[in-house]
Amino acid sequence: MTAILFLSLIIFIAIGLPLAYALGGASFLAIASSDLPNILTVQRFFTGVDSFTLMAIPFFMISGSLMSKGGVSDRLIKLCSVFLRRLPGGLAVVTVVACAFFGAISGSAPATAAAIGGIMIPAMLAKNYAPDFSMATVASAGYLGVIIPPSITMVTYGVAAGASIGDLFMAGVFPGILLCIGMSVYAFFVGRKNNYVMHEEKSITSREILWSIVEAIPALLMPVIILGGIYGGIFTPTEAGCVSVVYGLLVGFFVYKELKLSDIPEIFRSSALSASMILLIIGCASAFGNIITREMIPNKVASFVIGISDNKIVFLLLVNVLLLIVGCFMETNTAIMIIAPILLPVAKSLGIDVVHFGIIMVINLAIGLLTPPLGMNLYVATGITGKKVSDVLGKYLIGYIVISIVILMVITYVPGLSTFLPQLVSGR
Repeated sequence: MTAILFLSLIIFIAIGLPLAYALGGASFLAIASSDLPNILTVQRFFTGVDSFTLMAIPFFMISGSLMSKGGVSDRLIKLCSVFLRRLPGGLAVVTVVACAFFGAISGSAPATAAAIGGIMIPAMLAKNYAPDFSMATVASAGYLGVIIPPSITMVTYGVAAGASIGDLFMAGVFPGILLCIGMSVYAFFVGRKNNYVMHEEKSITSREILWSIVEAIPALLMPVIILGGIYGGIFTPTEAGCVSVVYGLLVGFFVYKELKLSDIPEIFRSSALSASMILLIIGCASAFGNIITREMIPNKVASFVIGISDNKIVFLLLVNVLLLIVGCFMETNTAIMIIAPILLPVAKSLGIDVVHFGIIMVINLAIGLLTPPLGMNLYVATGITGKKVSDVLGKYLIGYIVISIVILMVITYVPGLSTFLPQLVSGR
């Protein structure tokens, strides 16, 4: 059954079948070749998505779209520009920091890249920034959307691993900030080398600075409300998603007054399509994962890995290499649903914290958003300019990837960067 499961999955992916259908089809063929009832595929699909926690995904998607349409991205960019645009490479630094802020609202990497990139790529090109550098900056900074809380990918991992969503959200704060700083420093040095400096801009008054801060406060409050509400015991992560939708409506309609009633149907339609795609993948991956568990593949993998080395450092290095490769070919939520149940038992046996391991997985797979052939963020960035993906593949993208991997190694081997905040808040 195991051979049929993996062989059929490879064939389905090779012929271009969508990942959800490939997973579901492989699961059905594996079960059909065994003595198990065929209806088991459908049952596991249903139980895989029959989760109160997973309801947070469509709500966070809707709230991210509401905040984007409601003028939040404009205010965040304006706030960052006030303080950062005069630095060498200032517009690129603004892009990175604005993506970090917007990531704390959207929870989605492609949504973050699209919302900020749609404004910042034309602005960078207008100031003679190299097109490949502009696109690479947006694509790279955009993946902060799945690391800085709230994160849809962390919700998926929490469901797959049985980990606390609140702890995962808190654990993503310091790694997200560290990655933001690393990318900003890289953008600064590229800007200085290429003389990307703004000279002609008029001076900004203290009143304009104050007004930019005041305007951005409603946008910056949302992640505070979400994390504060979850850890304050006021609402669950799923209920936090509902709160974020209501807050997004209030900010868009009554604070910034840029959201229109005519925008709502399209927001719901696009959010429903995106959420249904993720939930379809999760359902089919659940059926796939059930077969993996029945065949005791996690136990076999654990025995194999520990047979090679029972050293935690070596294991984490192997995991990083594996996930960086997987991220090139597999969508983040799919990869988590398939790989987390296999690797997690080994991680637990070596004393690795479940939350810390989740952050390692999420960052690895987020970097995969920059690496072809999948590289979702690359398609978003090039779509804004109308160029080809090959146009962004170059030294600047490689620079961002190298910076990301270096910081990933630090986060991997300094678990306190991930576990400090959850332990502090929970009093452990």
